[in-house]
Amino acid sequence: MSYSPNGTSSSLIFLLTGVPGLESAHAWISIPFCCLYLTALSGNGMILFVIITESNLHEPMYYFLSMLSTTDLGLCISTMVTMLGIFWFNTREISFNACVSQTFFIQLFTVMESSVLLAMAFDRFVAICNPLRYATILTDSRILKVWLMILFRGTIILMPLVLLLKRLSFCRSRVLHHSYCFHPDIIQLSCSDNKINSVLGLTALIITAGVDSIFILLSYVLIIRTVLSIASPEERHKAFSTCISHIGAVAIFYIPLISLCFVHRFGKWAPPYVHTLMANVYLLIPPVMNPIIYSVKTKQIRKAIHKVLFPKGARLEINFSSHHQRNFSFKDN
Repeated sequence: MSYSPNGTSSSLIFLLTGVPGLESAHAWISIPFCCLYLTALSGNGMILFVIITESNLHEPMYYFLSMLSTTDLGLCISTMVTMLGIFWFNTREISFNACVSQTFFIQLFTVMESSVLLAMAFDRFVAICNPLRYATILTDSRILKVWLMILFRGTIILMPLVLLLKRLSFCRSRVLHHSYCFHPDIIQLSCSDNKINSVLGLTALIITAGVDSIFILLSYVLIIRTVLSIASPEERHKAFSTCISHIGAVAIFYIPLISLCFVHRFGKWAPPYVHTLMANVYLLIPPVMNPIIYSVKTKQIRKAIHKVLFPKGARLEINFSSHHQRNFSFKDN
């Protein structure tokens, strides 16, 4: 493939990389990744479906959960086509405009997920620290405004990065080191000055995930202080149990993100496939694990999913309970 100095033309083509050193095993590697994508798509789709269809889930906590599932679906769809295309058909070529678009949406949904986790932390803070005003603070209109602000925030922060990518020229190798278009990968291939791109990319990460993580930590400091002031151990346990799912979601988002940053910064000794696999898994862990965590730890979600999957069994359980005057509903772990 020839490399012309006109690096921003519509005919510019990049080559994506599967798993370096394991090209012969791509067909086998695709099996677990395909299972992960199916799990993420079906799990988040089910969460959205039950929240939309079940009227008893039309509450602030579940509205925020539906936002989380939406961003997780966006992350999956943003990378699925290119990643499985490489593993199944060795389709490595991607145009410059498509690459820039994929970069934007991957970063947008990542920023939105961080913002949604912050909004969910605020939801738990209000529910525990100021429960009497919970319904008046988190009204439907305010939740809608929060969602629009999350979308607006991500777009405004990331749009300059996309516009600055358009100005770069590429006259050397155009082989990217991941199965999708990764912003640091693209700017490293540029033969023009990319310092401002690098600085803005780091700045965007700090003012989104960095700031969000600080406020999430602060909200839990206040939550813990409030819970510890409760005299009854049973009420303490009940208050903490409402936060377990959210804490799990925060952990599976930030721990892989931090790990990936450390590997890129200090893991130069690691084989190339380690970087690629970690980058792929990093974007798949939250979409796969979030529905599992909320399905296991949230009784209302679990019951709603059971009702959708086993409608006849749900009716039998209701009839049996009415005859024997017992409640056989699921218990939180």
